[in-house]
Formats: sequence, C-alpha cells, structure tokens
Amino acid sequence: MTAMYAVQLAFSDDSARLGLRPAHRERLAGLAADGRLLAGGPWSDDSGALIVFVVDDRDSLDEIMAADPYYAAPGVTVTSIQEWNPVTRHHALDGL
Repeated sequence: MTAMYAVQLAFSDDSARLGLRPAHRERLAGLAADGRLLAGGPWSDDSGALIVFVVDDRDSLDEIMAADPYYAAPGVTVTSIQEWNPVTRHHALDGL
C-alpha cells in the first residue's frame, strides 16, 4: 500500500541552498520518473516549496530525504511533513 506525504519547506535569504538546487531538482525528476513524486515546486514568491511524495511508508520518505543534502542545506527548513489522504481528487490520481 502506498502513502502520500506533503513536505513543506521554508527558504531564508541564505543563498547557500541555490548551489544544491540543480542536483535536488534532478533527484526530484528521477523520483517522478520512478512514480515516487506526485509534484513539487517552489511557492511563486520563492519563500518555500511544497513537495508531494508517493511512497510505501514514512521510512521510505525519510530515506529519500536523507539522501538529498538540499533538505538540510543552509537556507532550507523543513516546516512540515504530513501524510495526506486526498478525498476529492482528479482521476489522474486514481490508484494512488
């Protein structure tokens, strides 16, 4: 059984995270290709981001995040990790 997790990030003015962003986005693209990422991206004002993962369990999510130094980079704070159970959804999410 799969679970969806919404991860919210907050960004500070510390630009150190920008050097890690290309590799982070490459990892996210790989996770999307593998079916483990539903969507992700920054808020329009670049104050943070929302990333929605589709994984087997919380341990799987923790492994994904531990393997990506972006989540612990200066300027990045993980503000929330919530398991998400969308009740109303677009048919594209059927089976998730």
